[in-house]
Formats: sequence, structure tokens, C-alpha cells
Amino acid sequence: MIISKRAGNWYISFKYDEGPTPTAKQGDIIGVDVGINALATCSDGTTYANVKAYKQAKKRLSRYQRRVKKKELGSKNRAKAIKKLARLHKKVADIRADALHKLTTWASFKPQHHSDRKLECKWNAEKAVRPRDDDSSLAERAPRDHKLASAIADCGFYEFKRQLSYKCECYGSQLVIAPRFYPSSQICSQCGHQQKMPLHKRTYECSNCGFEADRDFNAAINLKNYVNQ
Repeated sequence: MIISKRAGNWYISFKYDEGPTPTAKQGDIIGVDVGINALATCSDGTTYANVKAYKQAKKRLSRYQRRVKKKELGSKNRAKAIKKLARLHKKVADIRADALHKLTTWASFKPQHHSDRKLECKWNAEKAVRPRDDDSSLAERAPRDHKLASAIADCGFYEFKRQLSYKCECYGSQLVIAPRFYPSSQICSQCGHQQKMPLHKRTYECSNCGFEADRDFNAAINLKNYVNQ
């Protein structure tokens, strides 16, 4: 049992051990491609929008932070301003957590197998820090472009992976993670041809067979096919 206090509110949480509870699945395999424009694009055509909770509240957060700075240290007004700022931060975190829980529950409950790209965005290498070989710190892979880094942080990729991992285990699903450098966005999901795909191109146009599709949807299909390789 854990009792905690967040933004002036008290919370109590319990932990209990329960074995896996396999559920009836609607499909065998589903590929999930995560990104910034759409939080998740699935191989069955389902998309989950990125709620961008921090971006929506950024102006208010800045305004509340300025109010805190203007208050006298140790005063009651400063304490009230800090509490108001904390409540807004909590609201942002709750919105993001709600979106991630809905997505990961759906993804782990529906199919029997899942293919999920390594939870990192592919950004311009000139603006990025070289990735580490392990998966322990997404923060260290954030791009030097602070706007892009903020957008990546707003998605909650690490939390997405964490939730999906334990929910797949709970619902009796299998989570398959493709290698970090698997070129899911560069491969044609129809003929297997591989070509370069600049970040600004949102439509995949195969130069070999002429297939056209949204780049994220094409990547999701490739991730689904990855499981069968």
C-alpha cells in the first residue's frame, strides 16, 4: 500500500498479485508504429491521435510560473501560486496517461501478437544525439532541436512501452519489438523494395511497384510482416 500526495490531493494505491488473464482476441497480429503526428498508427488502419497535453497547456504553464516568481518567498500567496501550478502539471500528466492507457489497453487486448517499433522517433541525425546501444534512457536520445525534443517528450514513448509490456503479459498477448534500426519507413510493404524516405515526406511512393500509402501506415504493415519473418 502506498499513500501519496500530488498537487494538494491525497492518493492511496494497492498492489496485489494476480496471474495472467488471457482474453479472446479479434486478430492474430497487429503492427504498431509510434510517432509525433499520430501517437500510434496500426496495420489495421486504426490511428490514435497525439493529445499533445503539454503543448496545449504550455502558455498557461508559463503564465503560472511567472506568477510564482513574482510572489515573495515564504508568503502564502506564493504557496497558493505553487499549488495552482502543480495542479496544472498534474492535469497535463493525467491527460497524457489517460490517452496512453486507452491505447495500450486496446493494443494488448485485441490481437494475439504485436509488432512494435523500438520506441524512438526517427529524426534528422544532424540534430540528434547518437543513440545508446541500450534502451534505458530515451532522454539521452532527444534531439538537440528543443522544439522537437519537447514534442517527443510530450508523447510519453517510454511510458507507452512500459504499459504495453505489462498489459500484453496480463492479457496473454505476445509483444515483439523490432530492432532499433529496422527500416520500417523505407521498405515497401507490397514488394519489399527499400528506398530513402526523408522526414518531410508523409506519403510512401514506391519507385519499384508504384504503391502509395501514408508513410506511418506503410511502416505499421512492415512491422506486422516483421513478426512473420
